[in-house]
Amino acid sequence: MTDATSTNSPEQSLLGKAATYKAEYDASLLFPIPRAEKRAEIGVVTNLPFFGVDIWNAYEVSWLNQRGKPQVAIATVTVPAESANIIESKSFKLYLNSFNQTRLASPEALTDVLKKDLSAAVGASVHVSLCLSENFSQLKMQELEGRLLDRLDIEVDAYTPNPALLSANHDEAPVEETLLSHLLKSNCLVTGQPDWGSVQIRYVGSQIDQESLLRYLIGFRNHNEFHEQCVERIFVDIMQHCKPQKLAVYARYTRRGGLDINPWRSNFSTGQQPGNGRNARQ
Repeated sequence: MTDATSTNSPEQSLLGKAATYKAEYDASLLFPIPRAEKRAEIGVVTNLPFFGVDIWNAYEVSWLNQRGKPQVAIATVTVPAESANIIESKSFKLYLNSFNQTRLASPEALTDVLKKDLSAAVGASVHVSLCLSENFSQLKMQELEGRLLDRLDIEVDAYTPNPALLSANHDEAPVEETLLSHLLKSNCLVTGQPDWGSVQIRYVGSQIDQESLLRYLIGFRNHNEFHEQCVERIFVDIMQHCKPQKLAVYARYTRRGGLDINPWRSNFSTGQQPGNGRNARQ
């Protein structure tokens, strides 16, 4: 496996490059990328101003049982935000496909291998769960809650993030509200391929100007960063420019390569992490 403490850069990964799919288990396919460099860009160097998780859903998980019969499942992997690394998504896809012709004693055996390998790659303990095919009917769709910013009839002429747009009314009493937009789009840091998402912003504090917030979020449209990095940038920018007492940012991205990634960052505890209901576009 690639050393999780190495200084892997996105450009060194297999993103945008031809790759051979291995059909038998190979943990070395995982490609961890340190979080530190992109966090330094937004001023997060030592103590994290948030906690949270990255929720990965893998829809193309298959292996063989001991008699050679294919098995399928949907895997959910929860990576803590304090982990040293993220995993480059194409390497994650190639790694999962390496189980396609691998015989395992049970779904629990697969879960154990995934947990071991992924924890080693990110540098922290991850949680792994499998939804087996007989339980697929129990999965439900669930849209993010919140007042829809997209209702606002605004004019937009800038498509790179501009945190200076953000503002809040500090002369009025604090409010508690949840805002939502389906207009989040960013691009892969390496390939430039589009990443589509919905973003929910919960906060307590001076009321944030909604038109300016929507313009700011639309500003990610031509921005190249990984999902996790975009959500952390949004969190830090809102904290710095609007100064809420409490803030949580949660994005649900559409899948690519059989994977969706859903980062959540918060500075206050509700006693549990957000739900993992699949949105309509996922």
